[in-house]
Amino acid sequence: MESDNRLADELKFSEALLTARAAGRVPLISEVKCISPKVGNLLSGRDPAELARAMEAAGAACISVVTEPKHFGGSMDLLRKVADAVSVPVLRKDFVRGRDDIRATKEAGASCLLLIVAVLEWPVLVEMHREAHDCGLETLVEVHNEAELARALTLDLDLLGINNRDILALEKDDGTVSTTQELIKLVPPGIRVISESAVSTPEEVRTVIEAGALGVLVGTSILLAPNVAEAVRRLVCALEN
Repeated sequence: MESDNRLADELKFSEALLTARAAGRVPLISEVKCISPKVGNLLSGRDPAELARAMEAAGAACISVVTEPKHFGGSMDLLRKVADAVSVPVLRKDFVRGRDDIRATKEAGASCLLLIVAVLEWPVLVEMHREAHDCGLETLVEVHNEAELARALTLDLDLLGINNRDILALEKDDGTVSTTQELIKLVPPGIRVISESAVSTPEEVRTVIEAGALGVLVGTSILLAPNVAEAVRRLVCALEN
């Protein structure tokens, strides 16, 4: 797997998404998550590394791994196992808090780190954004409302995530893609937007792509599907229908 990791390092997270889009595919970040606070256990005894490989084989441009332990059942060991199992770039999702998280993320094999505007004090987020870049990581800066978006747009963004759900409600609220549709109107041209959460069908994928999003991040609906690979393929090929 060492050669696979080198391949992932050579292809930046954002570049993998752009490459997928240029090839006519939906740039999908497919997520590995152990638990959903809303629906419960998502793995059902399945090997997360095998799931990640199936997602990659089905066309996912990148993989996301939720490492938050208390509410989502994640761990850094989970991140390492998934990063070792796939050749596409990997995102770490967690409620990260400081400098130690950045180095640990890089050492575990991720290429990109989630920074949530609603969770971090603004000076801390700005500093973590800078230090992540210094460490060779890209960042996905996540917002959910206009006030958070206004702050995020002052950064030199790699990727802007619009979460259709309120992360502070731990995904228990019923989000819709209308959040992306409305907020993206306020995003200047050239910003790479990822629509996150509450995206589960090809129709919803097309809706956010047509609104201006570069790609989508999808987790729960893929993991709940009877066939993970087929669920990924349906979303990746959504622009072909």
